[in-house]
Amino acid sequence: MADALVKTNRLAVVFGGSGFIGRHVVRALVKDGWRVKVASRRPDLAFHLQPIGKVGQIHAVQANLRYPESVAEALRDADAVVNLVGILSPGGEQSFEAVHAEGAETVAKAAKAAGAQRFLQFSALGADKASGSVYARTKAEGEARVRAAFPEAVILRPSVVFGPEDQFFNRFAAMSRFLPFLPLVGGGGTKLQPVFVGDVAAAAAMGLNGGAKAATTYELGGPEVATMRRILEFVLRTTQHKRPLVKLSFDQAKTVGGLTEILRAATLGLMPEMLALTKDQVELLKSDNVVSKEAKAEGRTLEGLGIMPDSFEAIAPAYIGRYRPTGQYADRRMA
Repeated sequence: MADALVKTNRLAVVFGGSGFIGRHVVRALVKDGWRVKVASRRPDLAFHLQPIGKVGQIHAVQANLRYPESVAEALRDADAVVNLVGILSPGGEQSFEAVHAEGAETVAKAAKAAGAQRFLQFSALGADKASGSVYARTKAEGEARVRAAFPEAVILRPSVVFGPEDQFFNRFAAMSRFLPFLPLVGGGGTKLQPVFVGDVAAAAAMGLNGGAKAATTYELGGPEVATMRRILEFVLRTTQHKRPLVKLSFDQAKTVGGLTEILRAATLGLMPEMLALTKDQVELLKSDNVVSKEAKAEGRTLEGLGIMPDSFEAIAPAYIGRYRPTGQYADRRMA
């Protein structure tokens, strides 16, 4: 009984907990008995999480990484901290540097000052200070600043994360429904290792429960390495749309990305998300996004944590089937 009481009294503060990955991390922590404080710029966006836990187990608070005082207040009484805050494209004061580097440092410093015992930083596969992508460079800078402020931190680097609310398979499935073709940026040879959001959340829970080694960086990938061409072929096959795959060189894709960035700015962000492409995203596609041999050899993977990852081919059809010409029940027949 005493152990159960201690477990339920543990408090984890999750920054970015209302987002796609965040809501699954919150669910995993609640299942493990944590009390969870979800810190967000807009706490109202986290209210939908409350039914996941028991009464009072999940609490939403306001915090903005650009305002250290709000971060420190959110971390009061925290036993563990998770920083999930990240952006795919900059906008206004939300620059890559401000969010991925400065923001991560702010949370890590505040977590150490608050006396938190564990800190978990979400980064990304491909984080590299020498990368041509600003996204990848600032992710690497954020890792370095977290390490300096909270040396025992566990860092998770997932590949492309998929799940029912993802912006990856859902995006291409929507494109297959409305566009006359699908683009193969750089010829479609870039390799990815899509990882299921539930597996990522399980790894995060292990990171806070002591199942992961302190001061260690884990690379999270699914069981399959697939090229962009294979992934798009899978999407077309699953959604039952016949669309040609059109090759775009990286230079051509960057030109398209530049135009869409202008259009997004001109339409005040009202341009459909599925059509959005940035030059920085094109730069990211120049490098494969897969778990390294070193991480595999050292057990710094999902498998090393004892998690057997699920494949996108097994899970994605369940939620992108709705993009079929006659909907998700297209294959069902009347008895």
